[in-house]
Amino acid sequence: MPDSYSNRVSSISPGSATLLSSCGAWDHVCSLRLKPFRRMQVWDACSEAMIVFEKDDLDDMGYIVENDVIMSALTKQLDAVADRVEVFYSSKAVGYTWPLPSHGCDTSPWVQVELADGRRLQTKLLIGADGHNSMVRKEAEIKNIEHQYDQSAVVATLHLSEATDNNVAWQRFLPTGPIALLPLSDTASSLVWSTSHDHASELLAMDEESFVDSINSAFWSNINHSDFIDTAGAVFRSAISLLKPSGTAVRQLPPSVAEVDAESRAMFPLGLGHATEYVRPRVALIGDAAHRVHPLAGQGVNLGFGDIACLAHHLSAAAFNGSDLGSLKHLLKFETERQRHNVSLIAATDVLKRLYSTTLAPLVLLRTWGLQATNALPPVKEQIMAFASK
Repeated sequence: MPDSYSNRVSSISPGSATLLSSCGAWDHVCSLRLKPFRRMQVWDACSEAMIVFEKDDLDDMGYIVENDVIMSALTKQLDAVADRVEVFYSSKAVGYTWPLPSHGCDTSPWVQVELADGRRLQTKLLIGADGHNSMVRKEAEIKNIEHQYDQSAVVATLHLSEATDNNVAWQRFLPTGPIALLPLSDTASSLVWSTSHDHASELLAMDEESFVDSINSAFWSNINHSDFIDTAGAVFRSAISLLKPSGTAVRQLPPSVAEVDAESRAMFPLGLGHATEYVRPRVALIGDAAHRVHPLAGQGVNLGFGDIACLAHHLSAAAFNGSDLGSLKHLLKFETERQRHNVSLIAATDVLKRLYSTTLAPLVLLRTWGLQATNALPPVKEQIMAFASK
């Protein structure tokens, strides 16, 4: 592994770590590079409201892992089973031939896949895991509901002013979008700053000192506070303390950023997407090919790994029963199970994005009270963590 960190990282949930462990890849991740975190603090830039997630038993809440590390670990594990799995590297699919509708699910011919080098493959089940611009989804004529947000995400690798345990994931909701600081080591963190397209371009064009100052200001400045909201929030917080003296967590201060890795700054547009169907006869969509979500929840890759675990479960059951892997009978079970989970999270994320994109006092007050109330209710927070860890 290179000494410098990649600017694209993922927050891996315990459920995703279990999946990677089941296929032998997690040991490779652990031998390469990862940073566990045990606490998450989320707070509003327009008020003193915050919510803290942490495990009482000091278990890891999740792991910040570079995307390159995940890819390297999976590649190593594929190499270890080369006698059973053949990988066509640097290959591109350029066309698909689908079974005719007149064929029954269990009797239809296999899907034909044409590669750019002229080779043709056939499969009982084609799994589309080819991103939010999925060619498999388009060729299968599966409709996709899309919405482009008015935001881009700026990513970068940052170095802290001083070494700390750095086991907290930080996120602050600014009026222009959320900014997150994710731990990479005791001295380094990864930035994900969702903001307007114009501001994102400005951040990329800044000199290093101005960029670092902007990050520290985004986490520390109270310029968006108002006396009315602060007073109303304080009264509500006092009422909660009287009703539930031990219900609120202690606020921690985020670390100060000292510098940014040269050439680690980048930006990409954000959007929402959801396929109206995840399956067709002999076709299944997983990951970003089936759904696209705002990064504020840090759940994009975990939704994809959840798809994999669910699909593998239903395919294993079909294989055990001697069923056709491409049959809709069990593929629809996968679709139903995953859509219930994914749609809920995508919708909740979209609502949060919109709710925190305004400075209107009534809405700021509403979200302030909502965040404070949720933070005072451990059972509710435990349910949120349990849902996110699937």
